[in-house]
Amino acid sequence: MAFLGDCVIVFVSQMLFFAGGWLFFNKELFKHYEIRHISVQLIFSATFALSVTMFELIIFEIIGVLESSSRYFHWRLGLTLLLFMVTAVIPIYICHSVIHSISFFSDKLVRILTTICWFVFLYGLWRIGEPFPLLSASHGIFTIEQGVSRISVIGVTVMAILSGFGAVNYPYTSMTYFIKPVSRNDIICFERRLALTVDMLVAKKRRIAMAAYNHNKQHTTKPRIWEMITSAVHRTSSGEDINQLKQEVYGLEELLRSVFLELNSLKNMEERQRWSQTLKGKYFNVIGHFFSVYCVYKIFMCCINIIFDRVGRKDPVTRGLEIAIHWCGFDIDFAFWNQHISFMLVGCIVVTSIRGLLLTLTKFFYRISSSKSSNIIVLILGQIMGMYFCSSVLLMRMNMPAEYRVIITEVLGNLHFNFYHRWFDVIFLVSALTTTVVLYLSRKPVPSDDSDLH
Repeated sequence: MAFLGDCVIVFVSQMLFFAGGWLFFNKELFKHYEIRHISVQLIFSATFALSVTMFELIIFEIIGVLESSSRYFHWRLGLTLLLFMVTAVIPIYICHSVIHSISFFSDKLVRILTTICWFVFLYGLWRIGEPFPLLSASHGIFTIEQGVSRISVIGVTVMAILSGFGAVNYPYTSMTYFIKPVSRNDIICFERRLALTVDMLVAKKRRIAMAAYNHNKQHTTKPRIWEMITSAVHRTSSGEDINQLKQEVYGLEELLRSVFLELNSLKNMEERQRWSQTLKGKYFNVIGHFFSVYCVYKIFMCCINIIFDRVGRKDPVTRGLEIAIHWCGFDIDFAFWNQHISFMLVGCIVVTSIRGLLLTLTKFFYRISSSKSSNIIVLILGQIMGMYFCSSVLLMRMNMPAEYRVIITEVLGNLHFNFYHRWFDVIFLVSALTTTVVLYLSRKPVPSDDSDLH
């Protein structure tokens, strides 16, 4: 009876997570598009529910909800279903959707090509394990450990890239220190330059149109030999060179594009200046300073971990409590505070991870989606989401006290956990440094060529 009750609790929570994924799909991702395939919505919502269930089981592990055997059963069942989604259901559906969009393929050929593409995907997924210290075939092929070990390489890479970018970009976009001072006169000056460039461009295009008109008029009234001479030199009766005018128009169009982008950048910076003066802007400025310190600390620690091949042995909560008891002399209940602080820490990580990934997926979807490609892109995002959350569980294990991470270790088996933490540090460092260089180059003033205005 206890096992049945535990199953009901997990099933009800999964239904709630499924409904949350369904609402997010309708209200955020597809609010500007017509839902053409209900199966895409079902796959995305099911992947979201299974992914969030992994985090739920971590919290249940800390606060002691469900029986130990029930948690172990649902861990294995949830991971099996999530791996089935990201290695079979979603890849097959993506391949089928892409191939089916090619109109001249018959249904039989679509099925054959879909099967071939899926086997190619599985082969590539298996070959990922060759350059990395993952499990060998001696541990079995169709096992949870093999699936997680390979899926997590991709998931950890995505996590590290997003984390490195966010650790640098968030302080850059929220701190007033990085807001370039812009006056209203600067904007007015660029608006005048833009208007002057447009006027000059219109005037030159008008001259080209008039030259073409005169040329066509000459074509109907002059002898053939004269047409050949005039077309050879590309001049009108007024002595204007059409090729020269076209070159000037091309230069003005490039200048117009440059001035417009600079004006848009100035207006965005002016908007950021106004936003930074609000209460919300001041709050994010303080948070940005905190994250800038965290970014520097994280980059420094990644360098230390990589150089000295170091991986943390104790979670932050246990280490902090040991310092408080042994070094600071606080008389506190270690087990009580270890459980409650771990619960709050893991809860914060879960909430921020889910929120951060959903915001990133929404921005990415709006940038590249269209009415024709939206369903395929949602499936790709669902694939990334499943890999991301599966890897998050693996990495979050290090933030849990030893007594709470036992069941995760049992479920995941003989994985090389230290490799994934080291791989995260390497990719995070590359992503953070690359983002820093790109933002630095984007802030460098680009000299504009005003020769076309004279």
